[in-house]
Amino acid sequence: MGDIFFPHLNLKINQLNRVAFEILGFKIYWYGIFIAIGAILGLTLCLKEAKRTNQSQDLYSDFAFFSIILGVCGARIYYLIFHGDSLLEFFKFRNGGLAIYGGIIGGLLSAIIFSIYKKINFFKLLDTCSMSVLIGQIFGRWGNFFNREAFGSYTDNLFAMAIKADTVVGLKITGDTAIYQGNATYPITIYNNIKYIQVHPTFLYECLWNIILFIFMFNFRKHTKYNGQMVAIYFIGYGIGRFFIESLRTDQLLIFNVPVSMVVSALLVVLGLALLFFSKFLKKFEKTS
Repeated sequence: MGDIFFPHLNLKINQLNRVAFEILGFKIYWYGIFIAIGAILGLTLCLKEAKRTNQSQDLYSDFAFFSIILGVCGARIYYLIFHGDSLLEFFKFRNGGLAIYGGIIGGLLSAIIFSIYKKINFFKLLDTCSMSVLIGQIFGRWGNFFNREAFGSYTDNLFAMAIKADTVVGLKITGDTAIYQGNATYPITIYNNIKYIQVHPTFLYECLWNIILFIFMFNFRKHTKYNGQMVAIYFIGYGIGRFFIESLRTDQLLIFNVPVSMVVSALLVVLGLALLFFSKFLKKFEKTS
């Protein structure tokens, strides 16, 4: 049997290495490669959207550089705070630890600063970049797959994914059960005398949800009636999907035993709904002023 096995789909991956290749002894991880691919494709789409809406592509190139820096910083700080680690660990990226919601917060902060500095419409800036964020998230989840992380609780459904137990970081086997990160318990499943844990492939669920949301937004973008509509749809769509998918996760960041990402997901939906109302109201106000 392989490192990854989908028993009900009869799919098998014999060997799944976190490391893509090495250069002079320096390891290049698949996670970083997928993040880079997502960023490049996201930027390409953003520039095309800027051109389509008669905006300056140079402006969005400048914003991409600024937002990526603040986004990565936000993702790292968010992870460290809610994971209970010291902020002194900030530069140890190779040990893992980025949280997408921290990246979104960092991106929003960069958009606020950039729109004020450049004196451009904040909502239009967010609309132009919203689908690019989804592109980054779609590819980023495949980095989680190679890392064998961001998976869910035990399942035996159609999409159940069996992971070779001794390849999962943070998994301790005791008899016929395994404990992940000190709290989540999985029954050991045996295939060809090899120990596996069988899980919800939540990385795949979120990737597919994001693709569906992206397709909807891509087709809807030519029918928007006011600035802020696209990013509001992103907030609502992503927040709803992430809320339910996060309920399956076993590696959640917790505060007072409450999954932080579920709370943030709910808040994101509320923010999206409020933004739809506010943007529509602002558009009516602009017409009458």
